[in-house]
Amino acid sequence: MSFDNVCKFLAESYPEQFARWLLSGNISNIQVLKTELSIEPIRADSITLLRTINEILQLEFQTLPQSNPPVPFRMLKYWTRLYDEYNSEIEQVVLFLKRTNSPDVLIDSFQSRNTIHRYRVIRMWEQDPAPLLANPALLPLATLAQSDSPNILLEQVAQEVARIESTQERANVAACVSVLAGLRFDNNVITQLFKEEIMQESVFYQSIIEKGEQRGRQEGRKQGEEALLLRLLTRRIGRITPEIQARIQQLTISQLEDLGEALLDFSQPTDLTAWLESHQA
Repeated sequence: MSFDNVCKFLAESYPEQFARWLLSGNISNIQVLKTELSIEPIRADSITLLRTINEILQLEFQTLPQSNPPVPFRMLKYWTRLYDEYNSEIEQVVLFLKRTNSPDVLIDSFQSRNTIHRYRVIRMWEQDPAPLLANPALLPLATLAQSDSPNILLEQVAQEVARIESTQERANVAACVSVLAGLRFDNNVITQLFKEEIMQESVFYQSIIEKGEQRGRQEGRKQGEEALLLRLLTRRIGRITPEIQARIQQLTISQLEDLGEALLDFSQPTDLTAWLESHQA
């Protein structure tokens, strides 16, 4: 699971806490909106929309500023689509997670000849850790905040996580802390403070493990398909060169199954090359 999706999980699990952090006033009754916009999804897996009484808060988490399309243009596209669908005031906030010297993290607007569109930018490494440490929902982000002694900051985060009374919530927050802290700290430092046993009760942690196991099963199946096909192809048309093997390894499972059927008609190596040319971009 990507770092920005960890933040999305947090924001949608604790919408009021995120809204109060980023918007002024005592905000309550926050509604998490669907993230697939009408007509066509725009990076629907990464944006978070929180609706207050008066406006929509859009959160866009970015590990690094590189993006296609670029962040400023994407924020303009989001705004027009959101405004068209909800006809509401929209507060857009881009949160950059990983410290970088790229000048792109300083950009807070899209500008063209007749258009200027502005949004807020938060660079986590410049943020005061105090308000983040005071809010359990924001503890994972506190690991990325400004500090002259990062290791001490991580210890403070661990202490605050330990104070969370609910076992389930403590496990969820600890799992998110361990993931986001990876943007800044060595894994050995993280595991010393956040033991795996603590996080095993986390639905978030279990989701990561489950997806990893599913990915492992898929990779195992794919490797098995590749090995079988290479044996069949060798018997059918002779030695398969390393270059052709590499191309076969790039095929999807569905393409490997198609190749398994097609190879019955192969009589020479050029048949395989022609098939790959027609099935690979």
